[in-house]
Amino acid sequence: MTLARLSNNAFPSFPSLFDRFFDGDLMDWNRGNYSSANSTLPAVNVREDDDEFKIEVAAPGMKKEDFKVSYDNGRLTISSEQKNEYEDKDKDKVTRREFSYQSFQRSFTVAENVVDAEKIAANYENGILYLTLPKREEVKPKPAKQIEIM
Repeated sequence: MTLARLSNNAFPSFPSLFDRFFDGDLMDWNRGNYSSANSTLPAVNVREDDDEFKIEVAAPGMKKEDFKVSYDNGRLTISSEQKNEYEDKDKDKVTRREFSYQSFQRSFTVAENVVDAEKIAANYENGILYLTLPKREEVKPKPAKQIEIM
């Protein structure tokens, strides 16, 4: 199975699931990887093996408390809000005040009943959020059964 960008199409074909993940505004590197609200979207690496999906989100300068990660009905959502204020005062007169607000939200859809939701794990280390989505036992590939010829 492949993680795919959420689509409004109720019946996407399998090749389009793969194509949609890597096209459009989520992965448009030519536009600077910005959302329509001009906030920077973090780069994301997605890997899949026989046992799990692994997702890495590049978000340097953040704390693990800044993230909200949820999984609901095959949809993984990663979001963050960060507010910063800086004030430079001279006695009671404000000479300079700066503030910033940054937020993002990324959502990925996994085919229904593929992920074991109870075993999803997240870890934030050295500016990267690591997510592991283990696959359910029944969807993992099984070795080919050898059939004896009589």
